[in-house]
Amino acid sequence: MTFPNADTARVACAQLTLRVGDQDGNRAAAREAIERAAAAGADVVVLPELTNSGYVFRDAVEAASLAEPLDGPTVADWTTLARRHRMIVVGGHCELDEDGLIRDSAVLVDPTGLRAVHRKAHLFGTEHEFFVPGAELPPVVDTSVGRIGLLVCYDQEFPEYVRTLALRGADLLCVPVNWPLFPRPEGERPSEVIRVQANAAINRMFVAACDRAGTERDVLWTGASVIVDLDGFPVAGPATETGQDLLIADCALAGARDKRVGEHNDVLGDRRPELYRSIISSVPLPTEEAR
Repeated sequence: MTFPNADTARVACAQLTLRVGDQDGNRAAAREAIERAAAAGADVVVLPELTNSGYVFRDAVEAASLAEPLDGPTVADWTTLARRHRMIVVGGHCELDEDGLIRDSAVLVDPTGLRAVHRKAHLFGTEHEFFVPGAELPPVVDTSVGRIGLLVCYDQEFPEYVRTLALRGADLLCVPVNWPLFPRPEGERPSEVIRVQANAAINRMFVAACDRAGTERDVLWTGASVIVDLDGFPVAGPATETGQDLLIADCALAGARDKRVGEHNDVLGDRRPELYRSIISSVPLPTEEAR
């Protein structure tokens, strides 16, 4: 597979302020951000988790009332913009799936239409009250700029899950996120950003994680959207907590296909899965007493 435009892809993260329940307003905010990214020459733009619905639901009934099918107005809107600007849009989507289940999903659309959907497999906090988790490996999509993998927020905190994307050739990992603000020592980066950096470095792939800004029903968001290079260093961001920032970075995605580190090492070739494959699959969870 060759990618004619893959020497450098311009990647954007559009950190937005969204409101739970304000579907029209959220779609408008996303539309404006995509237009801004296109004007800046972006090939790929990433939007936050649950862009269409907001996040802080009162109950499962409210979450269900805000869910849309994949052929609903939000994905249709993003597809229209992707065609108009010949770009790729990745966004978080409160999804009503074909079986009537509510999912916390990420979709990827390009000028040809909907290319992939990933249903969040690892649910955080009270998300089990609203969503059914996905039960599949995350997708890796061949696009005009390279191979793009999808995760949603908490998924990227499980190294085994992230590694599957690298093993299947992802050049760029796009992660819509909603990171609630947690205390941290003064001067330190959010731990969520540190994990993004680690995932990029240990897999030698680019990662674009797009958070939201502001406050929703008394939940303050971390912000800190970030685009990270193969060595684990931010090339755009982290953004600020309050800013509706548009981060832009030019990423040489083809470099992610070279997993060598120096003359003697390769982050995938040096693995010894025979030593730990059985452990990963068989170690029991700790008991409550052990925790």
